[in-house]
Amino acid sequence: MLDVAIIGGGPAGMTAGLYTTRGGLKNVVMYEKGMPGGQIMNSSEIENYPGVAKVMSGIDFMAPWPEQCQRFGLKHEMINIQRVSKNEDGTFTILKDDGTTEQALSVIVATGSTPRRAGFKGEDEFFGRGVSTCATCDGFFYKDREVTVIGGGDTALEEAIYLAGICSKVYLVHRRDSFRAAPSTVERAKKIENIEFILNSTPDEVFGDNMGVQGIKIKTPDGIRQLDTPGVFVFVGHNVNNEVLKQEDGSFLCDTNEQGQVIVNLRMETSVPGLFAAGDIRLDAPKQVVSAAGDGATAGVNAISYIMEHR
Repeated sequence: MLDVAIIGGGPAGMTAGLYTTRGGLKNVVMYEKGMPGGQIMNSSEIENYPGVAKVMSGIDFMAPWPEQCQRFGLKHEMINIQRVSKNEDGTFTILKDDGTTEQALSVIVATGSTPRRAGFKGEDEFFGRGVSTCATCDGFFYKDREVTVIGGGDTALEEAIYLAGICSKVYLVHRRDSFRAAPSTVERAKKIENIEFILNSTPDEVFGDNMGVQGIKIKTPDGIRQLDTPGVFVFVGHNVNNEVLKQEDGSFLCDTNEQGQVIVNLRMETSVPGLFAAGDIRLDAPKQVVSAAGDGATAGVNAISYIMEHR
């Protein structure tokens, strides 16, 4: 029987592994099919992690994490997890892709979320080289320059407002003439002089060279319009990676909101005792590495408390 099963090997999952093992638990396994690291591995530059002054790529930034997080006995099993279910005795069953199962006293789910792509030409090719899904992460690289934002929801408008405080101009491209965002957010964005709305329009193609994005072509009612912006930010939603929590009857093991995000308290506890969620899978996650690591630490120390109380 495992003390803790950790599902996901990004910053939240690895930090949870570090804190649970360093805190004295002897039988902790992190399940991650590929190499640990998470989405941050796709970032070209990271400069906002406290205490790390050197600007580096996501791959270089995450390189020392596995060794540190496994130093105290965390095991890494490279296999995909199909489902986590609760047993009658309060323990959990972990169903693996190969059909085998493992039992655990506690589970920390840190499978994250995946930004949706808008689907225009060049989006994948230039992702991390001018195409971004995180204004907080990458906005500063375009200080006093022009950028394009794609989307019409709350996140798109809020991030456009954020970018307007850094960049010289923000083009907000939305496929409709009305917004899904809160009316107050829309009004706030409309009052900002350096945000230009391009409505009833869709991205057609982002273009550039080996150095990165040089601009984007937009389909408008009047034809193709070219925006020579080196930064393109896509905010068309996230897919929450919550499949491991889906039960055989289609319900979720624990409470989630309408978007499928796991509802947790400040201890990262879900509605199911012994089940924790950390990082981008949980409600209102800031989607920052430092926050995910903090979630993992919180889940880890509280998983230790749970096990000590119920062992």
